[in-house]
Amino acid sequence: MTTQRIKVDYMARVEGEGALDIVVEDGQITHLELRIFEPPRFFEAFLRGRGYQDAPDITARICGICPVAYQMSSTHAMEKILGIEISPEIRTLRRLLYCGEWIESHALHVYLLAAPDFLGYESAIAMAATPELRPIVEQGLRLKKIGNDLLALLGGREIHPVSPCVGGFYKAPRKRELMSLKADLEWGLQAALDTVKWAAGLDFPQFTADYEFVSLSHPDEYPMNEGRIISSKGLDIPMEAYEEFFIDEHVAHSNALHVLRKGGGSYFVGPLARVNLNAEQLSPLAQKALSDCGIPFPNNNPFVSIVARSIELVHAYEEALDIIEHYQRPEPSRITAPPRAGSASHITEAPRGMLYHRYRLDENGIIQEARIDAPTTQNLRRMEDDLWAFVPTVLDLSEEEATLRCEQLVRNYDPCISCATHFLKLNITHSGRAAS
Repeated sequence: MTTQRIKVDYMARVEGEGALDIVVEDGQITHLELRIFEPPRFFEAFLRGRGYQDAPDITARICGICPVAYQMSSTHAMEKILGIEISPEIRTLRRLLYCGEWIESHALHVYLLAAPDFLGYESAIAMAATPELRPIVEQGLRLKKIGNDLLALLGGREIHPVSPCVGGFYKAPRKRELMSLKADLEWGLQAALDTVKWAAGLDFPQFTADYEFVSLSHPDEYPMNEGRIISSKGLDIPMEAYEEFFIDEHVAHSNALHVLRKGGGSYFVGPLARVNLNAEQLSPLAQKALSDCGIPFPNNNPFVSIVARSIELVHAYEEALDIIEHYQRPEPSRITAPPRAGSASHITEAPRGMLYHRYRLDENGIIQEARIDAPTTQNLRRMEDDLWAFVPTVLDLSEEEATLRCEQLVRNYDPCISCATHFLKLNITHSGRAAS
């Protein structure tokens, strides 16, 4: 019997700390664990006993890349409990805030996390040291900075914005302030269109699977803050029915829960799922970029996620420009209501995919219970399922190339600002000999 073992002690460029352990016997995987060993962070626990108005600021600290998504899922759920009806102007301003987050997060992933994998470099810094690639890195950094500038203008700062709140915003910008970003957003829109062309020309590993793609869907707009849950296999439910169709599962080898479809196993959330399911709701230029890029959609190759993110980058820039052009400042910028008991849930589309929040308040507006299902949690089982299918295809490659392919596969799902030189340190143990 020939035995191979792929042992990964640490993974980088992901949310938190994890490891990978795979045993292959006679070409067949007999053991595979994607272990998440970062200690639990207990956000759901220490939300209990806090006032409802604290939820957006506390949950924003879960992620420094997509704090807006956590703020928006929590604020929408609280507004349902309190019976707050926001104005159309507040709703539009929230979409603009979301555009800023998608811009900074997608630019970060496409250029700084994913591009080195596809181009064979250890990091974006190494890419920048190569004269012909330096303009690509500079373009990515400028694209991301524009998203940060938009977040700072709307939210008071780039990371963990302080203006979004239950009922709206503590302060809404004036139109002239938004128009100050118009030239940068116009540059960014053209750069985003160029990004789609560039991303579509990358060399994609040939790998597909029978995915169930899941995302929000809205009849009138590309999904961000509102919509129904749909899937590529026929699911179509209100977001409030999430827990009737999706279930948390604890696995012994991971401190992170896996979220599964009840009776259906793993599923796929994120930009590829959104584009596959909602292409007709993309902005006009994003739809044209999609049809012109030469990559067929819907698409079941997870490595094509970089193209889907680039398409969404176009959409976010185009929608941001449209909003600021027709902007009406909300007056008032925040709707208030007295506290009351109740429970509610809400989902928004974080850059990585659906983000579910559920809360229960007492009559004083104090949080009694909280549940948060992050996109990464929803994709974890799908990542493992992909590795089961993908690892046998790379066992004959060099360790360096096999490592790169595994890096790409997982990073398609879960970009993170925490970067290291390598994503995986790969050790393959063969029967009778070892290579490290």
